Amino acid sequence: MSNEEQHNIIDPSASSQLSRRGFIQGLTGAGSFLGMAGLGAFAGTAKADNAPRDAQGNIIPGFEKDQQATTAAQGWQPVSERKIKVGIAGFGLCQFGAAFYYQNHPNVEVVAATDLDPNRCAQLAQRVGAKKTYPSCEEMIKDKEIEAIYIATDAPSHARLAIMALNHGKHVCSAVPAVFGFEAEGEAEDLFNAVKKSGMKYMMNETSTFHADLYAKRMQYQAGALGKVIYSEGEYYHDFGSNGLAGYNPKTGKVDKMGWRRGLVPMWYPTHSAAYYVSITGGRFTEVSGLGTAGRYAEFQAENNAYKNPFGTEVAMYKTSEGGISRMAVSWDMKNAHGEKGRVYGEKPHNPSISGARPALPPGVGGGGHGGSHGQLTNNFIESILLDKKPIVDVCDALNITLSGVIAHKSALKDGEWMKIPQYTI
Repeated sequence: MSNEEQHNIIDPSASSQLSRRGFIQGLTGAGSFLGMAGLGAFAGTAKADNAPRDAQGNIIPGFEKDQQATTAAQGWQPVSERKIKVGIAGFGLCQFGAAFYYQNHPNVEVVAATDLDPNRCAQLAQRVGAKKTYPSCEEMIKDKEIEAIYIATDAPSHARLAIMALNHGKHVCSAVPAVFGFEAEGEAEDLFNAVKKSGMKYMMNETSTFHADLYAKRMQYQAGALGKVIYSEGEYYHDFGSNGLAGYNPKTGKVDKMGWRRGLVPMWYPTHSAAYYVSITGGRFTEVSGLGTAGRYAEFQAENNAYKNPFGTEVAMYKTSEGGISRMAVSWDMKNAHGEKGRVYGEKPHNPSISGARPALPPGVGGGGHGGSHGQLTNNFIESILLDKKPIVDVCDALNITLSGVIAHKSALKDGEWMKIPQYTI
């Protein structure tokens, strides 16, 4: 792709401190994550007839297409014969815990599964082949046999569960976002310190990172072909509709439209956008000015949601650590706006001689949903443990991606006032 072309980095067609055991169906319920993801008839698939759908019946972005596993992965070479013993937390309505091919990876043994709902827990265990089940992620984390935890729970629980697992000597892979909402800045410090103190691997499963075109642009940048990135932009658009998008509801103990996603601040879920700079360069956003537009649906009126959020769409302008500019946007209410995409422009033209091919995957491990990113993320995390290397989205990248949105929302509430973003480096 030439430097003059707009670089769409995804196929448009693909696209708290509360105690959970204190009230078992609480806000941080381990099986309640209703991410922009899901699973079909068997692990790792999401065919059109059974892909996860929103309240309007539309397939959730990222699951219109699914890249399947191959029987013989060309070019894949094992790095070890060791099997990492993994516990998976969270099945939920979208069956997210089984969607990332852990059960198929030759270097993984899924030894345990958990979900607060007993039926979903049993289904998850059956799907991933786990012999042990636990009533909560907290209980599973105490299992000394487990070496790594995949946290596929609801967003408000990610940081707390990750910190607990790290403190118990487990490697952690977390669904997005790394930290969430009102507690995000404090959670970020605690998570960062837990990773440093524990010495364990932490990765956030940002699906945009392994979109084919984003990964190709990453290879260009890492080879020095682009020079500095002068301008980048990312977009995550998903019209929730008047019926909203369901999420776990601590009051009912069910997944419904009054759950944690009701009135969700767009920039509290910024990762699919912000990755279009951070996951390419490994750089940082340093300052942000954000604006929002009044939500079109009742749930995005400040008086109608727990977050006092008035915005259905938010757009942020960032200064980057290499002196460039980024525009990142998230919208829940724009018509005809759909999916995850981005554009990246550097000082130098795109070099077509540099290969942007994604790594080969093990036999039986497919790309999965979100542009074929699921299997790639799992393989990267497992190899980061086996080879003692940095995961592709480590804690610093995860926090920069996530907190950039949290601070952008604060700026939007202050009519675009420029604000500094905390910096994390190891």
